[in-house]
Amino acid sequence: MPRRAARSVWKAGLWLPVFLVLSHCVFPQSSPPQSSADLEQVLGQMDEAAAKFRTTQASFTWIQYNKVIDDIADTQKGKIYFRRSGRDIQMAADFSEPDSKQLVFSDGRIQIYQPRIDQEDIYDAKAHREEFESFLVVGFGGGGHDMLKSFAVTFVRNEKIGDTDTAKLDLVPKSDEVKRNFSHLLLWIDPQRGISVQQQLFETSGDYRLAKYSDIQLNLKISENAFKLRTNAKTKVLSH
Repeated sequence: MPRRAARSVWKAGLWLPVFLVLSHCVFPQSSPPQSSADLEQVLGQMDEAAAKFRTTQASFTWIQYNKVIDDIADTQKGKIYFRRSGRDIQMAADFSEPDSKQLVFSDGRIQIYQPRIDQEDIYDAKAHREEFESFLVVGFGGGGHDMLKSFAVTFVRNEKIGDTDTAKLDLVPKSDEVKRNFSHLLLWIDPQRGISVQQQLFETSGDYRLAKYSDIQLNLKISENAFKLRTNAKTKVLSH
């Protein structure tokens, strides 16, 4: 995906999946490093959860911190959906604050609809569809040991997020090219369900995006409407 398109998707809110697909495209595939007992336990629990994964839906709050102004630059809220059928994965996000917006990844395409300007932007991700789908679900149905192919993963500590006891993991990209833009990613994993309740992605600039998830529901049927954009006959469509 061209850098301009990737940055547009980042600003639209699809920050983590885009980072991960770009990462996977340039990471060397190497043998997993030795893990501590705590890390190995968490990764094993994530593997078990991934084997049973069908769907996830949750409420999210995405917070963008800007180092230059030393303050929160943007906060977005809404609902996020994941579902898997066979080898295919779909993801959708329905933003409610500060502006209404929809985002759907399906059939190798990223679609973003902004009702305020009645415009749909379409990004073609077919060239890296398999990689995109594999890393789209990091912390949401993705296997724990799969992360070791592209990240140096460290168990930080056990930490409570709200009422949930989590295992905090630090993921450092193995690619020098990726590390020029993104230094590391923190995941707070609920070991009982093998999913992430919080994620924090750090840019080398000092900016970061913090994602908080709540009301997480696993393996329930998700309405087809969650994966359909609410466009109309007059919607302007732009392909990238």
